[in-house]
Amino acid sequence: MNQGRLDGKIAVVAGATRGAGRAIAVELGAAGATVYVTGRSTRGQRSEIDRPETIEETADLVAAAGGRAIPVQVDHLESGQVKALIERVGREQGRLDVLVNNIWGGESLFSWTDRLWEHSLDTGLRILRLAVDTHIITSHHALPLMIQNPGGLVVEMTDGTADYNAENYRVSFFYDLAKTSVLRMAFAQGKELAPHGATAVALTPGWMRSEIMLDAFGVTEANWRDALAAQPHFAISETPAYTGRAVAALAADPQVARWNGRSLSSGQLAQVYGFTDIDGSRPDAWRYLVEVQDQGKPADVTSYR
Repeated sequence: MNQGRLDGKIAVVAGATRGAGRAIAVELGAAGATVYVTGRSTRGQRSEIDRPETIEETADLVAAAGGRAIPVQVDHLESGQVKALIERVGREQGRLDVLVNNIWGGESLFSWTDRLWEHSLDTGLRILRLAVDTHIITSHHALPLMIQNPGGLVVEMTDGTADYNAENYRVSFFYDLAKTSVLRMAFAQGKELAPHGATAVALTPGWMRSEIMLDAFGVTEANWRDALAAQPHFAISETPAYTGRAVAALAADPQVARWNGRSLSSGQLAQVYGFTDIDGSRPDAWRYLVEVQDQGKPADVTSYR
C-alpha cells in the first residue's frame, strides 16, 4: 500500500548510519522528504562501534530510492555539534518537520548476565549517555525549529513497547533503564509539544534483521532463514525497512496527533496503515513474543506475519 507523499518536508534522522535509522532515512526520502542523515561513522572515520556502514552510504541508498539526503557527521553527545546541525537545517531549509531520535551505539557495551553491582559502572553510565543523553540533547536543540510550523513529528526509537517493558525485565539493568527512559521521553515531549501542534511518539521495531543482527547469526538478508536452525523464533523477524515504512506512514498521516505520547510498534502500525515488510508480510513481533515465545511454545508464526 502506498502511503502519502512527503514532498517539501524536512527530516533529521539522528543515528542513520545503519539499522533502523538507515531504513527510516531511505523510506522518508523515497516518500519525498529531504533527509539529513547523521552519525559518527563516515568514509574517512569510524566510530567506536568500528563497523563499515557510513552516513554517506546511507545517503547513497536514499538517492537510489529516489530521495534526497544530506549526510552530516555529528556526535549527538556533543551539544555544540547538534546545535550547529540544527542551525544548518534552519539556514538551508527554514523548517523541520520530522525528527527521528534513533541514536543508540550501545550494542557492544551492555551485558546479558551482569547484575548492577557486577556490571562495569563506567560502561553502564556510557550506555546511558549514548542512549538517553543523546536524545535529550538532540530534541533540546531541534524542537525550537520544529514548533515554528504546526504538524511536526518526533519519533523516539527504542526497544519494547511501554506495556511489554512495564511487565518484563529487559536484558540487564542499564539496558532496561535506557530503553524504558526513551519511552518516557516520548510521553513527556508529547505533553510539551501538543500546544504547538506537534506530536511525539515512541516506536519499537520487532526482532529486526539489522546488519549487526545478521552478522551475529552468521547470515545475510538473502539466507536469513538459515538462522532458524539455531533460533527458531527468529522466524518472526523483520527487515529494517518495515520500521522505516512505519515512520513514513506516521509522517504522512494528517491525523498523527492521535498517537501523541503513545508507545507504538512496527507491527501494530502495519495493521493500521496497511504497509508491509519487503516480502509482503506483516510480522507482529510483540504479540508473538507475548503469546508464543514467552509462553515457551514451539516457534510458529502462523497468524503473526
